[in-house]
Amino acid sequence: MQKRHIDRLQYVNEQVISTEKYIVPYIEQKKGIKPGMQVMEIGCGEAGNLKPFLDRGCICTGVDFSEPKIEKGRAFFASHPMVANLKLISEDIYKTNDFDGKFDIIFLRDVIEHIHDQDKFLGLMKKWLSPDGVAFFAFPPWQNPFGGHQQICESKILSHLPYFHLLPMFLYKALLKLFGESKVKVNSLVEIKETGISLEQFEQLYLKNGYEKVEKTLYFINPNYDIKFGLKPRKLNKLIASIPYLKNFFTTTGYYLIKLSRI
Repeated sequence: MQKRHIDRLQYVNEQVISTEKYIVPYIEQKKGIKPGMQVMEIGCGEAGNLKPFLDRGCICTGVDFSEPKIEKGRAFFASHPMVANLKLISEDIYKTNDFDGKFDIIFLRDVIEHIHDQDKFLGLMKKWLSPDGVAFFAFPPWQNPFGGHQQICESKILSHLPYFHLLPMFLYKALLKLFGESKVKVNSLVEIKETGISLEQFEQLYLKNGYEKVEKTLYFINPNYDIKFGLKPRKLNKLIASIPYLKNFFTTTGYYLIKLSRI
């Protein structure tokens, strides 16, 4: 397992820097970010991604299933001068109703691939998004080299082994157990295998649920790798990006900005 998955402060700081450098500008090219705007992150963890928005005077809400992560987030932001503009909620997103009005920006960063019943979720999200709001999604398509999130494996071999998450389920489980992964880790990785999503699936679902694309960018080198590994972002080759299904194998992340369809 990589150090950044153990040292949560390092992980949070990486989120802050990466969001400030890449996600905020990506949203701002289509939706200006102004003080007082309502911003929600779903699957926020310790909420490092919200800091750049909070710094700009936005009213921020973070929701995550993990109470320990939410508590760490509250501690992280305790001394922030605009902490009064931040609400962090520990709850199942399908159960919470603790929202104040509609949101101008909703974002999910490396989260949609963990959500069960993404069709239901995208339908539910419509009631939270303001008529002129936008939703930002960044996620690794399931078929990419590390789409199974195997970097969280305890085994150094498995944590650096690409594509093995594409094995049939029975072989996948057997390999994880063979390399000594704990029952908790195996269950977690199996759950990700069950909820993993391709680019085509995501696009079909948001269209089905009454959204339209504002912007889309597929990356061969994830912008996040700049902070993690010192690798500069690189967009996917246009020819490969035009080939259905195949593009999933070479896309380390897809950036999408969507809004409610006016049709």
